[in-house]
Amino acid sequence: MARAIMLQGTGSDVGKTVLVAGLCRAAKKRGLKVRPFKPQNMSNNAAVADIPGDNNAGGGEIGRAQWLQAVACGVAPSVHMNPVLLKPQTDIGSQVVVQGKVFGEARARDYQAMKGRLMEAVLESWDEVGEGADLVIVEGAGSPAEINLRSRDIANMGFATRANVPVILVGDIDRGGVIASVAGTHLILPEDDRRMIVGYLINKFRGDVSLFDDGIKAIEKFTGWPCFGVVPWLKAAARLPSEDSVVLERLASGEKRALKVAVPMLGRIANFDDLDPLKAEPQVEVVFVPPGQRFPEAAGLVVIPGSKSTIGDLLKFRENGWDRDLLAHRKRGGHVVGICGGFQMLGRMVRDPDGIEGSVTETEGLGLLDFETVMEPEKIVRNSSARSVQFDLPLEGYEIHLGRTTGPDMARPSAIINGVEDGAVSADGKVMGTYLHGLFSADAFRTKFLESLGVRGGGIDYRAEVERALDEVAVELETHLDCDAIFALAR
Repeated sequence: MARAIMLQGTGSDVGKTVLVAGLCRAAKKRGLKVRPFKPQNMSNNAAVADIPGDNNAGGGEIGRAQWLQAVACGVAPSVHMNPVLLKPQTDIGSQVVVQGKVFGEARARDYQAMKGRLMEAVLESWDEVGEGADLVIVEGAGSPAEINLRSRDIANMGFATRANVPVILVGDIDRGGVIASVAGTHLILPEDDRRMIVGYLINKFRGDVSLFDDGIKAIEKFTGWPCFGVVPWLKAAARLPSEDSVVLERLASGEKRALKVAVPMLGRIANFDDLDPLKAEPQVEVVFVPPGQRFPEAAGLVVIPGSKSTIGDLLKFRENGWDRDLLAHRKRGGHVVGICGGFQMLGRMVRDPDGIEGSVTETEGLGLLDFETVMEPEKIVRNSSARSVQFDLPLEGYEIHLGRTTGPDMARPSAIINGVEDGAVSADGKVMGTYLHGLFSADAFRTKFLESLGVRGGGIDYRAEVERALDEVAVELETHLDCDAIFALAR
């Protein structure tokens, strides 16, 4: 097996994903064959990855974070990098994806009982990822301090102890109480788990790092653990795709620019990193609209993003009055783009006769395009080669969706995906829908699309921007962490 090291957090959203990506890039720059691994992830931001050995498979799902970490490693993403992916569909239940394929659905309590079987898949994927690698950097989920879930854990210490992977604990100083969170984790962990931790690091520090010197001494007094460094607030991280929808609550609209794009924060929003290339444009302001707030009247474009529960989010869309906001936006001459679930919402009707996404089996759509969607059990998961019909330009992206969409407006497709017509466009050309995630990542298309809205594109190479951001994060980590010691502790 390859040598490995694992990052676990004192809580959720402490920055593990970016730290793992940055360490992967730093290891790659040192000439190491490095791979990412996350035993269990919970996110509706998914990516399409290879299924090794299955030439007939279109691809499987993994968390978007592991896709980004694979990019940082300079390797193709594999379903084995994230063997268990939970995609929340309701407040109490999730779709369970195992090694890229839908395994079933489970309520939270039922899932705890399921974990014993899933550990076998996790360890199988662990062997696959380590094959031929020099180093594997593992990301935990949540916190090992959730000792009430320890007996069936597959994401943190349950995995670390089974695979014998040393752990570095990550504390987030930005949220406050970091000394207590690190010392408290030490206090409540069982001895066998505590023994796995080889040290800790502090993340998201703002200001003079030397001001935390006494904090390091205090933590060492309580725990005996060494500190591998204090990481400053990583500005480059804002240019990387976000995995967790909790970040949407903190996104500011930023300064006013030539084009304001309004994006409703759907309850089961999925793959909202589709908006990242637009956010990177200097003339574009992307505003995520939370429930209870109105669409800004100054918006020239509304983008309805993907959803893990199209009917459920469509019902909430109406409860928020966003359907009225959308009609008013159209009357003002505004443009609308729907992606995947957002595309399905734009039609006349959404039907789910088998109750695949929930108990409500049908609801009226927003009626901006003339078609209807019927949910079907077969899930399409694949990377796609596509072309924009409107601009005759190449597109890049992927599909992850249920449902078959048919109707008159499908005769005006928005794209050709793998040689097949996809999506729909309104007669006036101002409403467009597609199943293709990632269409705004195509630089030439994005530039022409913005020009059609009267906005000059910035000529940005979006993928190159992501690569530069990863490089910058890696440099910061090499500067502020003892990476020699971290990599040397891998076993």
